[in-house]
Amino acid sequence: MLDRPSAEPPGVAGDRGGAVKFVNFAEGAGMAVAAIRSQKLRSALTILGIIIGVATVMAMASIVHGIRSQIFNTLEVVGPTTFRILRFFSSTPLNPDALPREVRIRPVLRRREADAIERLPEIHYSSIWVGVFERLEYEGVRSQLTVVYGADERFMEVLGGAIISGRTFTPTEVRTGTGVVILEREAAEKVFGQVNPLRRVMRVGGRAFRVIGLYRKPENIFQPPGQEISAIVPFEAARHAFRYDETQSLLILVKPRDGVTVDAAMDAATLQLRRMRGLRPGDPNTFDMITSDQILNVFNQLTGVFFLVMIVLSSVALMVGGIGVMAIMMVSVTSRTREIGVRKAMGATRREILWQFLIESATLTFAGGAVGIAVGLGAGQVLNGVLRFDTGVPIWSAVVATGISIGIGLVFGLLPANRAARLDPVEALRYE
Repeated sequence: MLDRPSAEPPGVAGDRGGAVKFVNFAEGAGMAVAAIRSQKLRSALTILGIIIGVATVMAMASIVHGIRSQIFNTLEVVGPTTFRILRFFSSTPLNPDALPREVRIRPVLRRREADAIERLPEIHYSSIWVGVFERLEYEGVRSQLTVVYGADERFMEVLGGAIISGRTFTPTEVRTGTGVVILEREAAEKVFGQVNPLRRVMRVGGRAFRVIGLYRKPENIFQPPGQEISAIVPFEAARHAFRYDETQSLLILVKPRDGVTVDAAMDAATLQLRRMRGLRPGDPNTFDMITSDQILNVFNQLTGVFFLVMIVLSSVALMVGGIGVMAIMMVSVTSRTREIGVRKAMGATRREILWQFLIESATLTFAGGAVGIAVGLGAGQVLNGVLRFDTGVPIWSAVVATGISIGIGLVFGLLPANRAARLDPVEALRYE
């Protein structure tokens, strides 16, 4: 046998093995780079699947991370102790014309219930809100469908932000449902242009409202395109002016007093609502309460499924890329059969030949992964810009993408590398 490792002392063989591995690593990487340069088109097509797969993983990780960050920031604006009372909480939209029986038997939320909760010693703030999608209009200029909230004069305790011009609602306007509106600054610019909107009458959802203030939202509030908060009107005005779904559009927002835990405040609010609705001790609640943590958990479940689907789709592209790498490495082994025979005749072991081709395959896929990471970073930044997310691409996605690309090279390069390592040196030298 030409490749007997026992022909050398153990210490020398160990030193030689380490040196050979280093040389084979550098040599394999150099051969892979040379192959890419000499066959640019073939190499590009071979690693295209890896580029697409890695770029998709990076872009999707960036989107999910961006949305989660914005949701978290918004919940921080609302406050980690703020909880919501709903008629029925569902993570999927409900058809208001075909509600399940378990929803229909529940009473609709009422303003008097929110007022009663606010009178509790454990509660700092409680108010009923309604959210609707309506158009803003002034002298023929109309906006797209956008969010209009019906709330009270203390809405900034929940939304954050500030009144930059004009004033907020008076308690009388809130109680009587006066037709006044506070416009979000960007929405006012779209509808009014250079005209000062204060004290002017405009239409919100086809109804006349007088503008009394301009509101600047906090920079970190989560607002996907098409769902920007554009206006706030008194709750009673919204209740009489707009059509809305009483199950999904109405909610009571509650904040505990300083020093009162969320659990204690929720227990107090629960007892108050059960007492007002005449529920007996064994009866289930006819309302749902959710906290910011529960909203995050539901969101994480939804985005987790979305991210899993994108990972599966990305894996298909990565699998195609891996098969392409395996095919080109098989061709490389065949075209370099005589070279392999010479190396084995010179004393190269099977392990060294296997290592050489694995490094070459990993280098090839690493090149595809590097390009994919660059594309994914760029796509992530563009998408975050379009979606108005103030966040970067998570570092872990780049690490995972790099590991995946190298792993694909090792896995799919194993078969051709093993084939090269098993070649008989005599037969390989005879190959033409």
